[in-house]
Amino acid sequence: MAMSSWFSRLRHSSKSLFNSTPPLLRSSFSTKLITTPTPTANSGSSTHPFPFWSLPIAVAAGSLALYPQSNPSLCQAPNANARTEFVVKGSHRDVPQELINELKAVCKDNMTVDYEERYNHGKPQNSFHKAVNIPDLVVFPRSEEEVCKIVKLCDKHKVPIVPYGGATSIEGHTLSPHGGVCIDMSSMKNVKALHVEDMDVIVEPGIGWMELNEYLEPYGLFFPLDPGPGATIGGMCATRCSGSLAVRYGTMRDNVISLKAVLANGEVVKTASRARKSAAGYDLTRLMIGSEGTLGVITEVTLRLQKIPQYSVVAMCNFPSIKDAADVAIATMLSGIQVSRVELLDEVQVRAINIANGKNLPETPTLMFEFIGTEAYSREQTQIVQKIVSEHNGSDFVFAEDPDTKKELWEIRKEALWACFAMEPDFEAMISDVCVPLSCLAELISRSKQELDASELVCTVIAHAGDGNFHTVILFDPNKEEHRREAERLNHFMVHAALSMEAGTCTGEHGVGTGKMKYLEKELGVEALKTMKRIKVALDPNNIMNPGKLIPSHVCF
Repeated sequence: MAMSSWFSRLRHSSKSLFNSTPPLLRSSFSTKLITTPTPTANSGSSTHPFPFWSLPIAVAAGSLALYPQSNPSLCQAPNANARTEFVVKGSHRDVPQELINELKAVCKDNMTVDYEERYNHGKPQNSFHKAVNIPDLVVFPRSEEEVCKIVKLCDKHKVPIVPYGGATSIEGHTLSPHGGVCIDMSSMKNVKALHVEDMDVIVEPGIGWMELNEYLEPYGLFFPLDPGPGATIGGMCATRCSGSLAVRYGTMRDNVISLKAVLANGEVVKTASRARKSAAGYDLTRLMIGSEGTLGVITEVTLRLQKIPQYSVVAMCNFPSIKDAADVAIATMLSGIQVSRVELLDEVQVRAINIANGKNLPETPTLMFEFIGTEAYSREQTQIVQKIVSEHNGSDFVFAEDPDTKKELWEIRKEALWACFAMEPDFEAMISDVCVPLSCLAELISRSKQELDASELVCTVIAHAGDGNFHTVILFDPNKEEHRREAERLNHFMVHAALSMEAGTCTGEHGVGTGKMKYLEKELGVEALKTMKRIKVALDPNNIMNPGKLIPSHVCF
């Protein structure tokens, strides 16, 4: 079938764009509550009442101490030539038996020392980062009260805590390089209160954004952030995530009204009231959002909701170069049109989608738009953007109004990461994101794309082009050191290209974790990092809250 005929069918047929679509690749992780097993040979020493992982521990001069020095201002010397640590170093000490017994009294059967469960919690699904240690035990609290007790006990014994949500983070946020206790929040997933007239909802942190939107749909409401499938509200707060709808509705920072968090001493802080705006005191809500579990464990979140749009149109178009596509994204935003999504895929990513899903999309740089509002307004926006596309070397502008077709298109976009593995099934992915002001986007993508195309590795570009945020997926063979070094070089090039523009950031939405720490001083300056360190020490003097994340270890004050 001629491509023009295929596109004609997309516009005029009410049937789905893709027929006989095989099930899309999906990433999911479900945690089963396991009672404490009898120690076995593969789970630890049979002479110790609590099994610990016996992996040898490599503690280098640059690794973080498990517990802080008596003087919290002590720090490590900076490493000017720091490289990405694929295996994050850490020190380890056996968890006291007294703490295990105390946690058992709090959690009952909702804790485990099973090796497989601990290993799964110590290795994020989509992150190439690993750690020398895994959690010593995993607990599954059912209430805020239980979280308070768990945290207070860990602080008493100075044992590290790592909060755990949907396991979809990229930069090693949920690694346990020092062992300790992993607090899996998946059992706290209730909707506590829905205020339809106020357009807000109060939820526990373990609920996923997709689950929440299923709950909200009958009320004509939705929560507008859409990161990767499987992400939970608590983790989304912790990493200050966003997604494809951020160009219209903002990031997590803009959509959380207030929250509750358990601090390192076991006390609960409520950061704000439910009022839509407030000028009362420090903005503790924004302090916690993006803190990546280093300041507290989030136990409740009040979210701002939106009305489900009355009508929407999804459009696609192709370009001869990625710069042309980026230029159209910029021109669209400057036109004043309030698009809800502007997504850019390079030709390699489109090829991955074709391979994974048996499609025949044109393998050229592609833009995807979504326009919302009334039917007349959505169509008017579509026509304006179609004109902009025609003025920037765009072609094959098509749009869909049928609900099933629109859903299929966005599902394919959301599954882009897993589609990449169809090209290299045995490889791992180094996934990175940067963000720059919109005016710098075309130049940054063009420079990065040149470097990626010249590499021997398979690399794709995916961008939230409407707000200057773009990602690369770099596929590499984990068994080849030269592949790892090349992937690291490409990631490093892209980040420094963004930072060299003076207004760019090393991460637009994935967060810092362990992977982006080394770039913070260049981006923010040492005084900003010292301020963060002071806050961290004030709220967590024993350094139990997700130690080794976010703040570089060499920062002193």
